[in-house]
Amino acid sequence: MGGVEEDILQLNEKTLWTGGPGAREGYDYGVPPAGDQVAAYRQVQQRLNAQGSLSPEDAAELMGREMKGYGHYQNFGYLRLILAGEEEEAQEEVSDYRRELDLTNAVARISYRRGSVEYHREYFYSYPDGVLVMRLSANERGQIHLRAQLELPDNRSREYQLKNKRLRVNGHLHDNGLAFEAQLALQAEGGELYTPADSELPQLAVRGADSVTLVLAAGTDYAQRYPHYRGAHPHARLTRTLDAALTYTPDVLYSRHQEDYQALFGRVALHLQGVMPAIPTPMLLANYGSDSAADRALEQLYFQFGRYLLISASREGSLSANLQGVWNHSATPPWNADYHVNINLQMNYWPALVTNLAETTGPLYDFIDSLVEPGRVSAKKLTGASGWTLFLNTNIWGFTGVIAWPTAFWQPEAGAWLMQHYYQHYLFTGDKKFLRERGYPVMQDAARFWLDALVTDPRDGKLVVSPSFSPEYGNFTRGAAMSQQIVHELFTYTLAAAQKLGDQDFAEQLRPALAQLDPGLRIGRWGQLQEWKEDLDEADNQHRHVSHLYALHPGEQIVVSRDQELARAAQVSLNARGDGGTGWSQAWKINLWARLQEGERAHQLLSEQLKHSTLPNLWGTHPPFQIDGNFGATAGIAEMLLQSHAGRLHLLPALPSAWSQGEISGLRARGNITVDLIWDGGKLTRARLHTGSAGDILLNGRYRITHKDAELTVRHNKADTLFTAQAEQTYILHPLAKQSIHH
Repeated sequence: MGGVEEDILQLNEKTLWTGGPGAREGYDYGVPPAGDQVAAYRQVQQRLNAQGSLSPEDAAELMGREMKGYGHYQNFGYLRLILAGEEEEAQEEVSDYRRELDLTNAVARISYRRGSVEYHREYFYSYPDGVLVMRLSANERGQIHLRAQLELPDNRSREYQLKNKRLRVNGHLHDNGLAFEAQLALQAEGGELYTPADSELPQLAVRGADSVTLVLAAGTDYAQRYPHYRGAHPHARLTRTLDAALTYTPDVLYSRHQEDYQALFGRVALHLQGVMPAIPTPMLLANYGSDSAADRALEQLYFQFGRYLLISASREGSLSANLQGVWNHSATPPWNADYHVNINLQMNYWPALVTNLAETTGPLYDFIDSLVEPGRVSAKKLTGASGWTLFLNTNIWGFTGVIAWPTAFWQPEAGAWLMQHYYQHYLFTGDKKFLRERGYPVMQDAARFWLDALVTDPRDGKLVVSPSFSPEYGNFTRGAAMSQQIVHELFTYTLAAAQKLGDQDFAEQLRPALAQLDPGLRIGRWGQLQEWKEDLDEADNQHRHVSHLYALHPGEQIVVSRDQELARAAQVSLNARGDGGTGWSQAWKINLWARLQEGERAHQLLSEQLKHSTLPNLWGTHPPFQIDGNFGATAGIAEMLLQSHAGRLHLLPALPSAWSQGEISGLRARGNITVDLIWDGGKLTRARLHTGSAGDILLNGRYRITHKDAELTVRHNKADTLFTAQAEQTYILHPLAKQSIHH
């Protein structure tokens, strides 16, 4: 928290959750242990056939369930650093205080002057070593006086042990018995270690040190194993982790952290000709819109902040990023700080592939894979179908059932939506082994659910989702646009994967179903893209969800250059919804306007998000804090500069006039391509493509292409350039004709 007399660090460990198996009030994964829930599902389908629609309240009364033992993501606790020295020293005036988060190095720093002494604190988390590291120093010897203690919330037992310059606290959550432990070690240069006599809690303490390093490791006995979710007690693991970290000097720990972090963060650089003024970030945010150079600097910072947050919240071996990423200080956080899968979890990972952070997606795939087994139980018990599915929300305990909230309890398409991430990973990386071993099996099982669950619409003979709901507005119907679009995408991607992997038997099951499936794309009476199969849309509805535009983004059923009427209808709907909304909603709209190649409007939504849906520390707010707005906006900025869906590479598709000059390096495109762009006067001047795989590249626009200083033979038509690329080669693109970038 940055205090001078004392500093408080709020700690999180993503596996510390209440609820789940062992919860006092019981736990059932959101499905009934007995009884015929399928009968209620069939009853809703029959009523929809008879009367056309059903209120959310009526649907929830029949199919919803009160959550039992769902649990909350927890605050692990606080590390309190008491920093005051001798009484006379504490009376000296503090000046030159500075607190910063260095995104380039992933380090938080605090510095200030007290009298003649300059004090410095530095905090970083080393992923390679699994520890939090804190370094305290001063410009004069013997000036560091420190007492450190660990404070835990009341909803757990705790036992302390202080031995050999190491403080250990361990215990169990009262709610479910989950075991946890933290170990804190202290290393000092100079000074005297002592045991305070006036402290209620055990403390590590030193007086008169030249510098101090604190190293902390924490963990639980959570294991992502359905249905029990328990592993070994964390003590032995944490002891090994801390022992190994302490074999390194603080400088070496910092170097190992830097090497790991910058290998990811340093891949992408964005320059919009911004000039960062010498003012605190909250003031920079408050002044947004008054100084173009400072505005560009804030936008650059905001883009990279999203990448920093994703690296910090989602690394291999950890759980995926939740509604608050990893950051939570509450025992009962908003929406349990869980995983909402009606857009929020998916949006968290929108920037991962395009901004060159594919390594952050491993926890997402691990998490989804862990939901398949409980999801099979939910599919069978709730709908009678094979395969697997889940609904609105889930947790670390494999919750795949339904809740009782009328307007947000039923979205069985959530599992199908998550499948997009597996296939997009293949499209971006070309990793066929990943597709065969990780992606296709879980995609196939999700598709099996819908092969069973789809019903024939008596109105036109098409296959539709029933019951269907468009989050989070209107009545239950049959074949709402979002439901149909998501299932259409699942079948399309799974069919493509089956063909690539030679699974002709399953491909033959999917083809007729895809041909009979209602695609969920209709233009209504006032020119809008319909949200429901019936023309029910209200032109004055400004609900934050724009669910029926899934086909435009993140899907690719609607492509502006190919589907012009549908694109215009999507634009009519988007205009009608307005530019307001919560943080994640505005972030989604940035991406939607970018897909429509409307750079000015996309930038306007980015501006609205910064002005109205961003907290002083740049976290996104729903309100309250919800991290998907950050991730969605970072993805939206990338989408404005590069698009590669539907088989075509589009450079600067939605460049706003505010970004008339700039450059970006390291973005990733589908087809395993890394892209660098330079532009001036609102026009592309030069592009660099580095190919990871061989293949044809179709570019939107006309270019002269050079490779190793020799001009390549390319094919042009009126608006495109096609050339064949070799693997692991670099190609330079020079725009041929005068091309308008603004739209």
